[in-house]
Amino acid sequence: MQRRTFLTGTLLGAAFATGSVTALTTGASAATVTVSSLADLQREIDRAAPGDRIVLANGTYDVPAGGIRISGKRGAGTHLTIVSQSRGGALLQGDRSFVLGNSDSVTISGFAFRQRQTLVIPADCSDIRLTRNDFKFADLAGVDWVVVKANGVKVDRNHFHDRTTQGVFLVADGPDAPTDPNRETMARGLTVLRNHFARHTYPGTNGGEAIRLGVSHRALDDAGAVVEYNLFEQCNGDPEAISVKSSRNTVRHNTLRDCAGGIVLRHGNGTLVHGNHLVGGVEGIRLYGNDHKVFNNHLTGLSGRALVIGSGTVRDHVPGEPPAQQRGNDACDRALITHNSLVRNARTLVGEDRAHEPRDVVLSNNILVADAGSLVALRQNTGFTWQGNLLWGGAADGTVPPGGFVRTDPRLQQGADGVHRLSSGSPAIGAAVPTTHPVTDDLDGHPRGSSRDIGSDQYTTSAPLRSPLTAADVGPHAA
Repeated sequence: MQRRTFLTGTLLGAAFATGSVTALTTGASAATVTVSSLADLQREIDRAAPGDRIVLANGTYDVPAGGIRISGKRGAGTHLTIVSQSRGGALLQGDRSFVLGNSDSVTISGFAFRQRQTLVIPADCSDIRLTRNDFKFADLAGVDWVVVKANGVKVDRNHFHDRTTQGVFLVADGPDAPTDPNRETMARGLTVLRNHFARHTYPGTNGGEAIRLGVSHRALDDAGAVVEYNLFEQCNGDPEAISVKSSRNTVRHNTLRDCAGGIVLRHGNGTLVHGNHLVGGVEGIRLYGNDHKVFNNHLTGLSGRALVIGSGTVRDHVPGEPPAQQRGNDACDRALITHNSLVRNARTLVGEDRAHEPRDVVLSNNILVADAGSLVALRQNTGFTWQGNLLWGGAADGTVPPGGFVRTDPRLQQGADGVHRLSSGSPAIGAAVPTTHPVTDDLDGHPRGSSRDIGSDQYTTSAPLRSPLTAADVGPHAA
């Protein structure tokens, strides 16, 4: 088979002007071809081989009703890449943009998406990558922007921004018709990396999340999603900026700044939440379900609840329960909450009063600092273990039992990046008790070693290896 590669120079400019394809045959090497019309783009996609790269010239394109079809492309790990000439330079508008089916190993990069309907990665696909795109769909109520139903999808270095209506920026879902009729299944292995989610101003109380991992009736299925190094700014469309409704996920090293929504493990079990910064917004971290681990998080300046250990309308969700019961909260059981710093939030550590109380939660090595109210305002709970926590400030101790904490000044210093870290001579240094889950480094990426400190920071004079994210760290132009 003969292959094509990119041709530069005056011939390229002429090709753009006429809407033709610019290419050069080069034998067996993978091809790069540049097109300047959607008809040529579709033709090149239809005949592309694994490893090919198709470049769409900058411009504004009205996508026909059927969309740009990517069907039957199988690369077994060798990606077909479809890319805008420059990042954000090719703008796609219309009802839809790319319509995928029965494909794997496809990368879509650098486009400005301005469509009206959902971009779906269907369940008959896998190993699809959306990278360095700009997502700002038509501001229509009830339209989720990107829905992932396939396994092994990567969504990285994109910008999702500026929405005023109900709907979610990014949803992890699952197949519409599972193979086993008795069991719904989640899309598995989603990676969400270095994206910028910004300015969702929907004023409602539900349905405006930035990310939703799953849905109530899929909550007991393992998704194995990893949401890491993303920046959320002014994500105010829902009390849940990151809503987890599936099991065995990881939410780490994200920054939520000035967001009404927080990180909420709404349904499901066994999720890790660590190394996140929640700064200056409303909601913090809220937990339901079983066997979660929450550590190395830094929460400061929140006007709402920093950490909620949830009670339930049911004890536990089980397979086959009625739909109404599937939507209920299940009590938080057997969570480990350790090495977190909650500093000067309006409400620090709180509970709820549903029928089923949380049970067997371990709270260890946390720093709680506030100047008013109560540091701990838990309702009914059973079998909680409190160890090695440090409390300080003008706020009352609250409902924390004696023996599970000390009240002393942790000697925190707030850095230029807003993070409260230990200073020399802090009583938190070397005072942590052992944990059942290994916490080998701290919020900044420094190793904890054998003598571990209380809170999210391990004292050192070395510069942080990780810091709160800024717009320069995420989005289409991030490294």
